[in-house]
Amino acid sequence: MTSQLNIALIEPEIPPNTGNIARFCAACGFHLDLVGPLGFSLDQKHLKRAGMDYWQYLDHAIWDSRQDYFSFLLKQERRFFLLTTKAEKNYCKVKYEPGDTLIFGRETKGLPESLLQQYPYQCLTIPMSQPHARSLNLATSAAIVAFEAKRQLSEL
Repeated sequence: MTSQLNIALIEPEIPPNTGNIARFCAACGFHLDLVGPLGFSLDQKHLKRAGMDYWQYLDHAIWDSRQDYFSFLLKQERRFFLLTTKAEKNYCKVKYEPGDTLIFGRETKGLPESLLQQYPYQCLTIPMSQPHARSLNLATSAAIVAFEAKRQLSEL
């Protein structure tokens, strides 16, 4: 069964961010894909603590590699969006559809440049008004974009 919305983390590095996003997905009924290699163990205490008792309610999958994951998305003909500071299209300008996937990169480097170049029309950004701000926290970014998608989907 396809979730109303899917969130994918490509090579996440910081356990509390992933735990917070897992908790968020469990609370909202979103599916979470974790795409490796992961920068931590899934049984790491910081990850469990951030997700607290929500892990049992989380619909999730773990993928060994980015190649495996994107092969799956393309084979299933799933719509996906890449969130990056290197895009110009505002995430609010998209009309989200049930089953869409929001893809976020590593905390320290974001998504690989090769991926952004391969799928330029799927690249979205969260606009920031301060030029000195590099980016937002991964969990914050995921919540911002996912709630806009959820808002739109609730109006369907």
